[in-house]
Amino acid sequence: MTTVIGIAGGTGSGKTTVAHKIYDEFRAHAVILSHDYYYKDNKHLTFEQRCKLNYDHPDSLDTDLLAEHIRLLKEGKSIMHPTYDFSTHMRNDEWKEMRSADIVIVEGILLFTSKEICDLCDVKLFVDTDADVRFIRRLRRDVNKRGRSMESVVNQYLTTVKPMHEQFVEPSKRMADLIIPEGGHNAIAISMIIDAINKKINK
Repeated sequence: MTTVIGIAGGTGSGKTTVAHKIYDEFRAHAVILSHDYYYKDNKHLTFEQRCKLNYDHPDSLDTDLLAEHIRLLKEGKSIMHPTYDFSTHMRNDEWKEMRSADIVIVEGILLFTSKEICDLCDVKLFVDTDADVRFIRRLRRDVNKRGRSMESVVNQYLTTVKPMHEQFVEPSKRMADLIIPEGGHNAIAISMIIDAINKKINK
């Protein structure tokens, strides 16, 4: 039986770190699926038009496809998931195969804004980190790994990231089974989660 672990939290909160710490513990029996893979394709728009889109609103993601893929993985079936290029704001042509596993870890900022996704998750974790820390992490990531300018990152944070966090991400915290302060740096919380997952699997 497949156990689905959903991990949500604001940008730069440490969701991915938590996901990989759980994955590392169950590596032979787990896969990680990111909501980020499912940004809608906007190839019909120019680059300038794509840059102006609000990527922090739930409507920017194909959550219906993610839900369908989670259901298939829970049924023990393989999926072909999309991949996304953040530097061009477009989906890549390449889709990747993912096989089902005993543990499917799904992570994403807006994950718990979808009731359908919440219902598919057996365990729901929300990573709660101070806003200043999250912004600094996002700034470093987008400049160093996604080829963005500092000015564009700051502008996006003020115009969409922060208001969308307050409107959608923060309220979704109430959907979580467990809130983890400081994310991957909270060794005690991670250890307790791993123990709980072990008990659930062993049943």
